[in-house]
Amino acid sequence: MDLFRLALAATTFVTLVAGCGGGGGNTDPGPDAAPDATFTTGTYTATWGPYTIPPGEEGTKCVYVRLGNTDNIQVHAIHNVLGEASHHFIVYRKADGAVNTTPTDCQPFTGTLDPANGAPLMITQRAVETLTLPDDVVFTLKPDQLIRLELHYINTTDQPLPVTATAEFQTVLGAHQEADFIFAGTPDIDLPSSPSVQTVGPTFLPLAGFGGANVFAITGHTHARGRSVTVATATDRDDPGTTVYAPANFNWDEPETTYAPFQIPTAGGFRFSCDYVNDTGRRIQFGEGVDDEMCFFWLYYYPSQGPKVCAHSNQFNPPDGIDVCCPAAEGDVVSAAACRYLMQNGL
Repeated sequence: MDLFRLALAATTFVTLVAGCGGGGGNTDPGPDAAPDATFTTGTYTATWGPYTIPPGEEGTKCVYVRLGNTDNIQVHAIHNVLGEASHHFIVYRKADGAVNTTPTDCQPFTGTLDPANGAPLMITQRAVETLTLPDDVVFTLKPDQLIRLELHYINTTDQPLPVTATAEFQTVLGAHQEADFIFAGTPDIDLPSSPSVQTVGPTFLPLAGFGGANVFAITGHTHARGRSVTVATATDRDDPGTTVYAPANFNWDEPETTYAPFQIPTAGGFRFSCDYVNDTGRRIQFGEGVDDEMCFFWLYYYPSQGPKVCAHSNQFNPPDGIDVCCPAAEGDVVSAAACRYLMQNGL
């Protein structure tokens, strides 16, 4: 597999919701604001839908909405409520673009490899979930922030399903640290049909430059054949690591988010694995459809060094494989080429 196809596979996995809101004002300087920036407090809501899903349909649809905040806001919590038939729901901030409140077919994660264009804030796989940031840590959003709401859904019933989802942004004043988001994993999945447990990994994924970053929440992700996701911090590929995510009763449909804080090791990264039982009678490989499989995890961290999409694969450059992180670090020519290809050709 060539580098660009690998990078494309490694980042097409990931897959928010529209509306309006309001708040009442005050002023306070924020992490990335100009010295004279004005900040507003309040609660702002974005809504996806309503949209009626036909029987048996699977798809991903997006809306693009303005929050309606008159000034900068510091978001300290995001509360998502999903409708029936949701597989996962992603909330992004966008740098700019057109408003479209009609749920429209979209390619997952489009444009988010370019930090000037947009970045994910939260991914939800549970019917109701709140992401609360640590004290003094926020996502700063600009006035009249454009939000992309992306819903991956599947209707397994024989009846149409009306679906609506919402994202509520809760704000504070005076925070001084900016949070961000990393999505990580591997596309190296090839599961023969078998009633026995099969393991992908353990895989070591270095995160150069993130040593000492503070992680405050982490979530694992598989599809229906997934039985567990285990993630450990590791100093290098030979280190068995310190486990930071291993829910005792992993539920692929509503996986647990762990809120036990930890730091990414200096010059290290993560060692992770996923267990599956493939009793479908067919071979299963990597893909974002519910009939495919994934082995990924995402984490929320601070202080921000920007959003990242990272993957390790042994399908290129064996036996050591290749590590790709987008957007690429300055001077990383190979990853930069892969990331440019992705931005130019979509996900």
